[in-house]
Amino acid sequence: MSRLDSMLRRLAAQRDGLDWGAAQIADLAGDVLDLGLGNGRTYDHLREQLPDRRIWVVDRALNCHPSCVPPKEDYLEGEAEAMLDKLAGQGAQIAMAHYDLGYGVKDEDVAEAARLSPALMRVMVPGGLVVSGQPLVGFTQIKAPDTIPPERYLFYIAA
Repeated sequence: MSRLDSMLRRLAAQRDGLDWGAAQIADLAGDVLDLGLGNGRTYDHLREQLPDRRIWVVDRALNCHPSCVPPKEDYLEGEAEAMLDKLAGQGAQIAMAHYDLGYGVKDEDVAEAARLSPALMRVMVPGGLVVSGQPLVGFTQIKAPDTIPPERYLFYIAA
């Protein structure tokens, strides 16, 4: 599969997973977290799908499209673990998180996701949903929606 085809498949899975996730948390109180703003496409989609939810955003640097800059009070710039600790210290309660951090090197990305999993768990509400491009630890993995190929995007429930 070409890298272009792989990217298209990943983006379609991401969109379908986020839309499915938004429906799953309809009756669950809490905010939303976008871990890894990038150019802001996912954040923009979350704003559209979940207009009544506060959306926290964490990234190492603000490099998104100008139309996708989150409000200053919802944006945490810095290393993910420190920013997750800050959110936990503020008492944030996350109903749905999108985990999209990575360097593009599979082994490094998997190791980082495992290392950050406990910090992410601390901000999740019980029963909260994580939509992730990387495998996480300490969460209960659930079946992906039928539109998403197995292992293309991963879905987890927080304890």
